[in-house]
Amino acid sequence: MSRRNLDKAVVELWQREVGRLSPRNFAHRLAASEDLLLRLDLYRKLDKHRGCVNTVSFNADGDILISGSDDRRVILWDWETGNVKLSFHSGHNNNVFQAKFMPFSDDRSIVTCAADGQVRHAQILERDVETKLLAEHNGRAHKLAIEPGSPHIFYTCGEDGLVQHIDLRTSAATELFTCRPIDDSSSYSEVFQLNAIAIDPRNPNLFAVAGSDEYTRLYDIRKYKWDGSTDFGQPADCFCPPNLIGHDQFGVTGLAFSDQSELLVSYNDEFIYLFTRDMGLGPNPVPSSPLSTHSEESENGPAQPSASSSAMEVDEKSIPQAYKGHRNSETVKGVSFFGPKCEYVVSGSDCGRIFIWRKKGGELIRVMEADKHVVNCIESHPHTTVLASSGIEKDIKIWTPKAADRATLPKNIEQFKPKARSRGWMFQLASPEDLMLQLFSLQRQRSNQEDNGENSAAGRELLDLIMAFNANSDTSSDEGEDASAPEDSCD
Repeated sequence: MSRRNLDKAVVELWQREVGRLSPRNFAHRLAASEDLLLRLDLYRKLDKHRGCVNTVSFNADGDILISGSDDRRVILWDWETGNVKLSFHSGHNNNVFQAKFMPFSDDRSIVTCAADGQVRHAQILERDVETKLLAEHNGRAHKLAIEPGSPHIFYTCGEDGLVQHIDLRTSAATELFTCRPIDDSSSYSEVFQLNAIAIDPRNPNLFAVAGSDEYTRLYDIRKYKWDGSTDFGQPADCFCPPNLIGHDQFGVTGLAFSDQSELLVSYNDEFIYLFTRDMGLGPNPVPSSPLSTHSEESENGPAQPSASSSAMEVDEKSIPQAYKGHRNSETVKGVSFFGPKCEYVVSGSDCGRIFIWRKKGGELIRVMEADKHVVNCIESHPHTTVLASSGIEKDIKIWTPKAADRATLPKNIEQFKPKARSRGWMFQLASPEDLMLQLFSLQRQRSNQEDNGENSAAGRELLDLIMAFNANSDTSSDEGEDASAPEDSCD
């Protein structure tokens, strides 16, 4: 510890002892200490799953960690001792993508979603665990979001573009809307995959969703009429970095809200961006802009403004903070805040490392070797400086500030420079299952439009889908790793 940090720690300890600093604020300052962050080291491996671990999450008290895996099992861990408190089959027929405790349920109520599209509820009883089906998506369901402080209400999203609201008191799932592209020029647009959903903890009426285009959409549940008398598909606001507008080869894999309502967005083949509420583009953003239309490729990444657009003034306040250095190409990765007041940003990477940045300024301050392959999930402890990580490997790693020496950035760390692609893995129709997902979604849209008395060229849209499927099938073997879809065995 440097002399300056030592002096500061001594002063804060003295302030606490004489009553000038409350114990709570002292604990918060300690947990946010960069010195502790630089001393994070591997504390323990939790190794009982038989497949990739796709989700990790702490309970409210922080003493139990829940995980879900490709082995379709859910495990509750005493992470400090490494002991398994409970292990049970989720009831899913495919890889478990997310598992979370419902608040104020004594850690006995758990909700899950998975690659089979199912959303399930597990109730821990005295001698058994009961699981039941709550809702389904036509395609994989990657994420769910729990209403803060509610033991009953949560939301789900899936690759069919559908967003559902679920109340455990009635076990009823309400289909809120099916998300569509911003530029919905055709009556039967292609399926818009949703990969992420998050709820604003300061205003639980607001939730954000994002997926296979460059926009993150913010919705206000108060605008939904529960009798179904209104079209709730219109977002209250949309967010996108100015340099990515009009670049539909980039999609979003992870979302997170801070306690200050800041929105963190992780793009595939691009960077992580931090938005504040005043950076919104409104409910109807223009699908293309001069910044994107006249952009040119450069060694610093795609979508950089060219000289022809440099004359156009862009308010610096509307440009989100970017976090760079990691690589997010192969899987659906999450992104998280870290620290008692969300002072840091953390993400996994395709290189098997954990990246940590200062939220303010975006400086990369820590890189940790975690897995031999890909790190997908990073979960922050709710009260102290502890991280849990998981990915392609079959174990979970717990990180605590136990190292004797402060870490430094590796000298050989490569600053990732994204390169634009024609279409990324999340957009391809590479399998019959993907084609069926598109067809199911088109059928839902067709039914809705026929109910409203609308006509459309369904045959042409169907033909376009089949042609896209054939094109992807013909070229997938020639494009190599960069264009191939991730393995089915992992999120």
